[in-house]
Amino acid sequence: MGDEVARVLRAAARGEFPPPDGATRIVPQPSRRDAGVLAFTAHSVVFLDEDPEWVRAELAAAGDDPLAASVSPPFLVSLMRRTGRSVRTVDLLTVAPALPGGPPVALREIEDPEHPRVVRARRYRDDVRVWRADGGIVVLGRAVAGRWEAAVEVDGEARGRGLGVRLALAARHLVPEGHVWAQQTPGNARSVRTFQAAGYRPVCAEALLTAG
Repeated sequence: MGDEVARVLRAAARGEFPPPDGATRIVPQPSRRDAGVLAFTAHSVVFLDEDPEWVRAELAAAGDDPLAASVSPPFLVSLMRRTGRSVRTVDLLTVAPALPGGPPVALREIEDPEHPRVVRARRYRDDVRVWRADGGIVVLGRAVAGRWEAAVEVDGEARGRGLGVRLALAARHLVPEGHVWAQQTPGNARSVRTFQAAGYRPVCAEALLTAG
């Protein structure tokens, strides 16, 4: 994690955010797979191997609100046309510190390459591992700039019993070191509440440009 995106994420995980100066930084992609936008409070980071002057011109043309331009539909559409990649959604990116000891729910590690959560995780993450609980799963892997990232899934019949919070909390015990990150679609209020109840705090908005 020695690149600029990793440094920004490490600082944010410690609660040290970019200055709210209205600026947009354009930095190289941390890997061939990972490209996109991090939109903090009044400060954005575009990580993309494209001409910075072109990026700035598209930001200027995106609308009359420079603080929101980096995740505005016109700008993201321009990035998709330019790169041939796609933006699935603009997510809320959250983070929590790792915790010592065992997780608060019984888990067993499994190999389930066909599970939809696992299939999706392997598109965006490396070193993916999966654990099953009675009524749900936890997925953990290396995502943008090598950060540890978690996702959880609760079976329909197990919902409404707090299992999602325990699974999100379990990820904090499973991550080997440092911090664990998680994305939530802002409109999925249940997911947002679940991760915040498990100690994950909001950091920024993230729009990933996905190839293929």
